[in-house]
Amino acid sequence: MLNYVLRKFYLLVFVTFGVTVFAFSLNYLFPGDVLTNMTGNQAISTELHQILIEEYRLDSNVVFQYFSYIERLVHGDWGVSFITNTSIFEQVFTALPATIELAMYALLYSFIVAIPLGILASNPDRPWLDKPILALSLIGFSMPIFWLALIMILVFSINLGWFPVSGRLSLIYDIPVSTGFILIDILMSEVTYKAEAMFDALTHLIMPTFVLAAYPTTVLIRTTRQSMHNVLDTSYVKAAKAKGLSDFQVLKRHALRNGLLPVIQMLGIHFGTLITLAMVTEVIFSWPGIGLWLVDAIHQRDYPAIQGGLMVLSGMVFVATILFDVVYMIFDPLARRHGHGKI
Repeated sequence: MLNYVLRKFYLLVFVTFGVTVFAFSLNYLFPGDVLTNMTGNQAISTELHQILIEEYRLDSNVVFQYFSYIERLVHGDWGVSFITNTSIFEQVFTALPATIELAMYALLYSFIVAIPLGILASNPDRPWLDKPILALSLIGFSMPIFWLALIMILVFSINLGWFPVSGRLSLIYDIPVSTGFILIDILMSEVTYKAEAMFDALTHLIMPTFVLAAYPTTVLIRTTRQSMHNVLDTSYVKAAKAKGLSDFQVLKRHALRNGLLPVIQMLGIHFGTLITLAMVTEVIFSWPGIGLWLVDAIHQRDYPAIQGGLMVLSGMVFVATILFDVVYMIFDPLARRHGHGKI
């Protein structure tokens, strides 16, 4: 267990070093003055220029500049935006909860839908369910996410008028921001229209969640189906059935826990893809998350904001991958050891 934790710690240090080196190098790769790219200040006076050179260690070699950059990151000094002239650190962590909220609900939806369908598709007593479920997952896997989003907007927003096209909440509701998670903020608020605001937030959330969940749901269906096929074919499951246990008891006591282990691994592997798809979803639905904010920064050539957004998204992917790995280790003790069938 200790060796496993140490390996993950060393991996964390290595990846953090790589991400910060890449972000630091962007100051030199982006057009314009290096000091302007670092600070975000585009109107530096002659007196301030020399002060900032000493503060940012630009009069030293690149190694000292890098460590000065790390020190500023730790203290929350990520520069200011070229466009709004406000702190990048504050902007990033204002937009981040919206992305986390959308990704969490999409993953929750994927679990609720994909795992039962994958189990049904693997059931040897109902082979007629296998092909329709696989066909459904193949269609969802092959469908471009931007096309699905536009079709849903056209059908359910424009033609039927069931769901709003964009945003997280209608402008008629004024909800104080406490956590940045819209549903939690509504529950914590003291407004008189709490129920109406909650319903409005849920209607805004349905289409982006469904669109973002399309890819992981189809992947999890196929992974769950194949994993459950393998588990149901093992000798201990056959022995449990021979003892007279019902299909539900076999599934609950023996098959489900082992069958879901590859699903946990698959989520960790594909989380980076989920974040990429979240950026596309946020742009189409004008969801005010880190993805929409970063795309706007790219369009406006806001270089300090691009650096901050890349670091945060990279950190999200890496932290989520480690968390899924830890969950996998908890449910599969053999994964903590080498030489026992798991690596």
